[in-house]
Amino acid sequence: MSSFVTHLECANCGGRFAAEQVQNVCTACQRPLWVKYDLRAVKSHFPREALADRPPTLWRYRELLPMRDDAAIVTLGETMTPILETPRLAAHFGVRHLAVKDESRLPTGSFKARGMALAISKAKEFGLQRVAVPTAGNAGGAMAAYAARAGMEAYVFMPDDTPSINRKECFLAGAKTFLVNGLITDCGRIVGEGRAKKGWFDLSTLKEPYRIEGKKTMGLELAEQLDWELPDVILYPTGGGTGLIGMWKAFAELEALGWLRSAKKPKMISCQSTGCAPIATAFERGERFATKFENAATIASGIRVPAAVGDFMILDAVRASGGVALATPEGDIPKWMQFATSREGISLCPETAVCLGALDVLLARGFIKPDERIVIFNTGAAQKYPEAVREDLPRIDITKPIDWDAI
Repeated sequence: MSSFVTHLECANCGGRFAAEQVQNVCTACQRPLWVKYDLRAVKSHFPREALADRPPTLWRYRELLPMRDDAAIVTLGETMTPILETPRLAAHFGVRHLAVKDESRLPTGSFKARGMALAISKAKEFGLQRVAVPTAGNAGGAMAAYAARAGMEAYVFMPDDTPSINRKECFLAGAKTFLVNGLITDCGRIVGEGRAKKGWFDLSTLKEPYRIEGKKTMGLELAEQLDWELPDVILYPTGGGTGLIGMWKAFAELEALGWLRSAKKPKMISCQSTGCAPIATAFERGERFATKFENAATIASGIRVPAAVGDFMILDAVRASGGVALATPEGDIPKWMQFATSREGISLCPETAVCLGALDVLLARGFIKPDERIVIFNTGAAQKYPEAVREDLPRIDITKPIDWDAI
């Protein structure tokens, strides 16, 4: 199948690069690259109705993805994820329409499967055999799994306090996995330094153009599932920010194709914890670039990113949408995880719990209205974060009479 990609373009300086060549970042300013498409050609070739007969996977949006060779696609069955109405949570918050898009249904249990499916597929298409990534958790597991599927050699570098499940899944997938006594930024430095020494391709967040194209499918999917009428508000947990940036890109492309029923787009809410809040801090200060967040510490490991390469892209999208970036108390994360899961049965990860804290704050401020349609993205399964759950369970001694009054 032919590709509609025209070129790669720097998100900062606008420099153009050939899409047929392997690229990481802009060679002039070292900033991230966008994948650009001939959307007029896509519009004439790919009517919206063509989706009806396609399998329910992210590859249904093939014309808006960067693959040139379908034989190079590496897949683990990236299904469309459900949008689940949450009436009990809605009642608690006093809103009419509250839903969760549950990304935990994807391979490896998180939204990271979307980005790595595209990144590894493009790496295979380019003939690359060795890849590396820094990770706070789920990205490493997803990369290791897709690299294993593709028969590639994978290297993963993670902080030594990364959740144990993430360590195990990288090990099981055969990735050469290293624990680092630092943060994800330190792991990223190691990956960067190793490019020349080890000859691997750097799959760090926004240091290659294709993970964002996989994440973009969250926005394409959301629009299709809502019959091409976007919600009023999207709350999204933000670390590296590719999901939020990717969705905003998706909405722009859908608008250019004429597929959306309305030009109105959602307010994008970038949610962080007070334990690591570089984007929220920059937003409050009116800055476009974020300062590194010192002493970052949060149990929501996926958003423990003290310095995001795409900081300006996140902040641009939030501001263009009329949204906001904010941080809510780190100590509230376990409370919101247990509160939401016990009421709806959806196992929310700690990153998504931050979004519930943000919703609470923004409703109190009047920034979000009770009658608006609100969607929260659950970016991973709670089961992948055993360290974030502090249960204290009563015990029954079978050698003694059961005290039924205590049960």
